[in-house]
Amino acid sequence: MTSTIHTSSRLFYRDGSSDKEYHAAINEAEGGYTVTFAFGRRGNALSAGTKTNTPVTLEKARQIYDKLISEKTSKGYTPDGSGALFAMTENAARISGLVPQLLNSIEEEHARRHIEDNAWCLQEKFDGKRIMASVASGAVTGSNRKGLCVSMPQEISDALALIPDCVLDGELLGDKYVLFDLLAQGADDLRSQPYRKRFEALRAIVGNTPFLSVAETSWNQVEKQALYDTIAARGGEGVVFKKADGVSVAGRPASGGSQVKCKFYATCTCEVAAVNDQRSVRLQLFDEAGAPIAVGSVTIPVNKPVPAAGALVEIRYLYAYKGGSLYQPSYLGERDDLSRIDCAISQLKYKPEGKQTEDEEG
Repeated sequence: MTSTIHTSSRLFYRDGSSDKEYHAAINEAEGGYTVTFAFGRRGNALSAGTKTNTPVTLEKARQIYDKLISEKTSKGYTPDGSGALFAMTENAARISGLVPQLLNSIEEEHARRHIEDNAWCLQEKFDGKRIMASVASGAVTGSNRKGLCVSMPQEISDALALIPDCVLDGELLGDKYVLFDLLAQGADDLRSQPYRKRFEALRAIVGNTPFLSVAETSWNQVEKQALYDTIAARGGEGVVFKKADGVSVAGRPASGGSQVKCKFYATCTCEVAAVNDQRSVRLQLFDEAGAPIAVGSVTIPVNKPVPAAGALVEIRYLYAYKGGSLYQPSYLGERDDLSRIDCAISQLKYKPEGKQTEDEEG
């Protein structure tokens, strides 16, 4: 079957060590039109695929193509060859210029060395929304993990407006903002300063109030072990280790880094495929080609609204079976700070080979 390109796009994405490109095209073919795509690291051979196994109408092809482009640009891909997040897209006007430092994961067995090493401090990993905040002459601007401007609860904005001009990093937990980094103070950029110095400056300008608090932080082995045990005992999500002399670098490093996280249980972001009866929803993730993969269902607690089909939700689980089915999933809530492309099957933590659970052992 021969085909010619009818419409095509090249998108780019650069964030930290990540430098990727994505191609999509509508092709004229015998019997109609096809939609193809290719993706991979810039400069390397790209993996290719198709969204249409057989030709479709131009209208249908356009719908598929537009959806692909929308999903990619919502994540930060841009037609600008620089790869600058969201450049030349509908979100360009919302670009805050603030992109957080993202953390790579370590296993629990590796946490011991960070607890014993006083070059690292320990904080709780909070189960909220990552938000950076800029305070300038009493005006407060929030920015999500993608670097887009977002609104903040009024009480928190009012509390932040009372502190000196600065750029903050923290976690939004409902009506409380837990802070753990100070990236700028007045006209001074502090990102190249050691983390311990930035944290001490943060504590000096932010006091604990009903709406603001500074993350509890332990600096020596005894205190770190005690805080670690406390968080684990009450079912916390996990802990974060930060190098005392580490600088702040936006984005996620290819590996390691001056800040790492250790989660006590696994979580993943899923899309709701359908709403079942009796307060339950079916979940799905997507492979690299964008094909949906069913990963089971989860019950929605009675104190939370049932999310609609197409909503993105955060799920806690023990592990996943090969193929994607989640074991012991529990519902944490909806995510409005992520996009469908974040619902990747690559998120999953799989059951170790040969390991049995108590339920399976009989």
